[in-house]
Amino acid sequence: MSTRTSIEVAVEGGRRATAAQAAPLIWKFGGTSVADHDRLRAVAERMVAAQQSGRGVVAVLSAMGKSTDHLVDEAYAMSSRPPVRELDALLSVGEAISCALASMAVAELGSHAVSLTGPQAGISTDDRHGNARLVGINPQRIRDALAGGSIVLVTGFQGLGPDGDVTTLGRGGSDASAVAVAAALGVGECEIFTDVPAVFTADPRVVPDARRLSSIRHEEMLEMAEAGAAVLQPRSVELGLAHGVDIHLRSSFSTEQGTWIRREGAGFEDGAEVAGIAHRRQESLYAVDGAGAGPVVAALAERAVTVGAIVPTDAGVRFSAPGADAHEVTAALEAVGLVAKVDEELGSVSVVSLGIARKPDIAVRALAALEADGIMPRLVTSTPGRISVSVPSGQIDDAVRLLHRIFIPAAERTSVSDLNAPADAA
Repeated sequence: MSTRTSIEVAVEGGRRATAAQAAPLIWKFGGTSVADHDRLRAVAERMVAAQQSGRGVVAVLSAMGKSTDHLVDEAYAMSSRPPVRELDALLSVGEAISCALASMAVAELGSHAVSLTGPQAGISTDDRHGNARLVGINPQRIRDALAGGSIVLVTGFQGLGPDGDVTTLGRGGSDASAVAVAAALGVGECEIFTDVPAVFTADPRVVPDARRLSSIRHEEMLEMAEAGAAVLQPRSVELGLAHGVDIHLRSSFSTEQGTWIRREGAGFEDGAEVAGIAHRRQESLYAVDGAGAGPVVAALAERAVTVGAIVPTDAGVRFSAPGADAHEVTAALEAVGLVAKVDEELGSVSVVSLGIARKPDIAVRALAALEADGIMPRLVTSTPGRISVSVPSGQIDDAVRLLHRIFIPAAERTSVSDLNAPADAA
């Protein structure tokens, strides 16, 4: 498939198809939003109410609750190195269950829904099992179902590879599925329903007075997501930016407005020095003796594991793999005869500010404050939009609160105390 016949062509066709009629609502519901039968019924009621108001509805659903985690555990209980093709075949089951049950709930309410797997919905990917990239969408079956008066339920997190095998899009991949479907249908907005009401300047479970954001640009949100803010998958933000899709992140448990991720506007806020503080509670440093950086990176890439930082040593290499499951890291290296051990139990904290390379004082202030508070960074890395420090896992919360206090003025914060559940992961 050529570049021209992938998602871009679907976007153009979708915009023409929706120009003369009301665009359908494109919704995504995360794992906690469909965690059990009662929550599935609540999602069904929301969809039916929207349909009865005259709108078409396309909903992308994640697996119920922690289903994906349980399936991963089942896989590694059976094999220390499960084949990645079979792992995708197993993990894709969770979303299919959610969609089928939600369709039944819609039927109980007197309406009709059709559940489609990613392949049935026309979602195609490359052949990179475990972390596939979207290469095209043919949304004709979705359009046909909408035209027939059905609510359309699409399994998130998955698509069809070039060899006809099911592939998965990585943790949080349902977000990317939803944004891509919106783009292919020519819809300029996608609503992500999750267990948090908005994006905040830091995780409010760690920083109770973190500021709630009404809007943020795609670029800032991408940096926050890459740094560990679990509310959105980074790839979904990239897709929104590339294809002109605004994303509305909001709670599935209320009707209030959340945070809009948009191109328009001045960004996070006029004059704001820092967009927010993001963190990962686990971002350990691994050590592999007797190997160079090249073989380690290549082995990890075979199982779709991306290296964060890599440091050559006299004995071998030390590296981080942000967001990767430890099972995957060890399995990838064992497949080529290498042994990885956890060198240090670390997490990471990031200060997000676009153009940070032109603001060296931010790094100076952050590092000085941490060291003055007895928090000694083990590793410091940077991108054009953030500076990240790796610190012992037990000091993550203290580091987040300290940096938030320094960079987010107290007068601009809004207290929140209604968040207790972890953010959706898929």
